[in-house]
Amino acid sequence: MDVLSSLATFTIHWGAILFLFLLLAAVVSIGVMYWVDVHQTAHTIRRNYPVVGRFRYAFEHLGEFFRQYFFALDREERPFDRAERSWAYRAAKKVDTTIAFGSTRSLDTPGDIFFLHCAFPTLDEDAVQAKEICIGEFTAKKPYRTNSVVNISGMSFGALSKPAVQALSRGARKAGIWMNTGEGGLSPYHLEGGCDLVFQIGTAKYGVRNDEGHLDDSKLAKIAEHPTVRMIEIKMSQGAKPGKGGMLPGAKVTEEIAHTRGIPVGRDSISPNGHTDIKSIDDLLNMIHHVRTVTSKPVGFKMVVGDLGFFEKMCELIHKKGIDYCPDFITIDSADGGTGAAPQPLMDYVGMQLRESLPLVVNIITSYGLRRYIKIISSGKLVVPGKAAWALSAGADFIVTARGFLFSLGCIQALQCNKNTCPTGITTHNPDLQKGLMPQEKSERVANYADGLLHGIGLIAHSCGVKEPRELNRSHVRIIENQSRSHLFSEVNPMPHVRPEFINMVGFQDESVSAEERLQ
Repeated sequence: MDVLSSLATFTIHWGAILFLFLLLAAVVSIGVMYWVDVHQTAHTIRRNYPVVGRFRYAFEHLGEFFRQYFFALDREERPFDRAERSWAYRAAKKVDTTIAFGSTRSLDTPGDIFFLHCAFPTLDEDAVQAKEICIGEFTAKKPYRTNSVVNISGMSFGALSKPAVQALSRGARKAGIWMNTGEGGLSPYHLEGGCDLVFQIGTAKYGVRNDEGHLDDSKLAKIAEHPTVRMIEIKMSQGAKPGKGGMLPGAKVTEEIAHTRGIPVGRDSISPNGHTDIKSIDDLLNMIHHVRTVTSKPVGFKMVVGDLGFFEKMCELIHKKGIDYCPDFITIDSADGGTGAAPQPLMDYVGMQLRESLPLVVNIITSYGLRRYIKIISSGKLVVPGKAAWALSAGADFIVTARGFLFSLGCIQALQCNKNTCPTGITTHNPDLQKGLMPQEKSERVANYADGLLHGIGLIAHSCGVKEPRELNRSHVRIIENQSRSHLFSEVNPMPHVRPEFINMVGFQDESVSAEERLQ
């Protein structure tokens, strides 16, 4: 008892002293903050409401994290609402993705779409795996054949952390899909998973640049020697920042990232807003031909659509220059795409959204008789099956998503991607934050998400009466006009026929293909 009594007395005595010390420290701190606030001139609120005014900034910051949990409804948030994120999380964890008591999605919003189910849907035993597509069949010495439908869009090592890239690479291998490296170069972590890779060349030529920042053919050829590097993508623009290059804060440019990119350590990595060696359509086609010659692999480009006339002129020039200058694929990104740092004016106001641009680009390429040679990859907020299935029905051959796979890694949409403070360790190089992201476990979720997204697309396809996702077309979709009226997508925006002058193209056509097949 004496020991317990002494311990209690000691605790009370020193507890009281500690409390008084903390109280005194708090009073002194408040006094200092009060003096600072009333004498500073930069912040009106703090000057008029000293100390108390500081809470405004704290609440504003915390609101980014708590708004999505306590205030926003399931379909209210931007850029992704809770319903979309929740589906991605459940698919990645391979748990039940069904819902009850009706959809929370507004089913009568003008411009939205819905699919037309068939009276005789495809039975499970009649469903087939997505057909194989060959990219670069007519131009590349080493074409790429794949039956993947859903793939990982471009996200750079640097913008992403080491464990995030490792998890994505391993997960892509397990799912049998490709991963785009993003413009930050090819790191060992892209390669270690053993997945198929699309190497992206950005405006700064990271990973394949010389000391002056120009394309180095020897470095490019060395990159292409990796057997898992299947295609090369020239990035003209991306959804978050059309007309602006990549932006990586100096705090995220570690020695390893600097080595991968070929840039100084600790300095902001700001890519040019355009390729210095690509200033015209002719330059672009020449670059495609040059890169394909150096690498022997399929080459295409990525862009957010702005001027539709660009595609008309490009197709005309391809016919003049020949098949060797034709891109093997085009990745169409949406103006509302993007994962990283970007100026708000560009993110909010520049570029066409995928819903409008994708079918228009498909129409142009088809009308010029080039659809057979140019594969279309669709990107931009395609994180749930309905949106991805729409892109396939509009004419895309492949779907790529970046943020969908970030959700599979555990992204909580904290909007900290550009600050090196990502709480989930995905877009930060802070070791203390990275330690929560375990590549081996998260790679399973990456693969699960890819499988879940493909399965969901398949559900829609089979409901529409087709055997596999790529058989979806515009006749399976209706576009809502108002609460009581909708229009068939194929009537509003029909797929055009090949223009007569491009049906029999010398140097393009495969003689084994009939005229009837070329018209389709």
